[in-house]
Amino acid sequence: MSKYVALCARRIFDGDAWHDNAALIVRGAAVETIVARSKVPAGADGIEAGEMLAPGFVDLQVNGGGGVMLNDHPDVEGIETICRAHAPLGTTALLPTLITDTPEVTAAAIAAGIEATRRKVPGFAGLHLEGPHLSIARKGAHDPKLIRPMTAADLAALVAAKKQLPTLLTTVAPESVTLEQVAALTQAGIIVSLGHTEASYATARIYADAGASMVTHLFNAMSQIGNREPGLVGAALDDGRISAGLIADGIHVDPATIGIAVRAKISPANICLVTDAMATIGTEMTSFTLNGRMIYRKDGKLTLADGTLAGADLDMISAVRFMRRTIGLDLDEALRMASLYPAEAIGQANRLGRFAKGNAANIVALSDKLDMRGAWIDGKQVFAA
Repeated sequence: MSKYVALCARRIFDGDAWHDNAALIVRGAAVETIVARSKVPAGADGIEAGEMLAPGFVDLQVNGGGGVMLNDHPDVEGIETICRAHAPLGTTALLPTLITDTPEVTAAAIAAGIEATRRKVPGFAGLHLEGPHLSIARKGAHDPKLIRPMTAADLAALVAAKKQLPTLLTTVAPESVTLEQVAALTQAGIIVSLGHTEASYATARIYADAGASMVTHLFNAMSQIGNREPGLVGAALDDGRISAGLIADGIHVDPATIGIAVRAKISPANICLVTDAMATIGTEMTSFTLNGRMIYRKDGKLTLADGTLAGADLDMISAVRFMRRTIGLDLDEALRMASLYPAEAIGQANRLGRFAKGNAANIVALSDKLDMRGAWIDGKQVFAA
């Protein structure tokens, strides 16, 4: 049997509730239980983990990190680099995200994801394909020359890929994907997210009926709430079946708007923090290229030359701090938005986002000021401050 490790902290958040002066008991790669510090099993290796422990963060939209973009490095090495870059910032499970690209690059990214699954790359939780089946009218930073409708071959490739991936999420627009295709994707176990679209409230609800269960970066690159047309934003907030990713940096969405959205969201599906992070995370880079176009980094922003936002210069612990300090959210809810809610959105809450017996021992250690102190993936420490 694997030896027990006891991570002791002044406070432990298990995803649902707080435990004071407690120890998280880990055996091998999995969580065993939480006990009072005085009841740590005899023979366990005790580790003083600091002020606070919480479930590791789950990021469903990560375009890059460590100087690498998945689009430019659609291989296992690229995925490993991205996962390593985000671990010190609290993300212990992520979906490397491919922005709209050619069929050849898409195929290479899928093959890399399958190989990363086989190799059990630490932190790799599956793939997110954001495009190419989007609306040109709401393209954002996506190259309009590469946006196109989904074909039967595209559908077949996604269904085949899901059989070899733990999670496959794809962002699509109703303008480029039919209801029948969405139904086929969800039946195959693929998570369908609506984004980069002018879809109306009614259209979004019909696509949710077909199986779409998420909205990509809420408020950005989508139809907005109006007095007579609630748009995709309205559908995401009003429909309890739809989870929504949110870039909480104060740049992509105004803080007041974020507060309104959090208060308005109908459950049981929730709003999830995502970073939409680019290659800059973990580096001092000031620029990089995407689909041959230069992206500039300045004042916490990433933009094309014309000022169009192009992903985010954001990490998950910073997003948690933003929700706590700027939005005023209770800390436990901010932590759920970074861990439990995204795990639920992709059907992985039986493994991620909560300290429950048998769940992955993916852990973050935080100071009272929400500075990173440590991170563990599958019971192995991957970062120590």
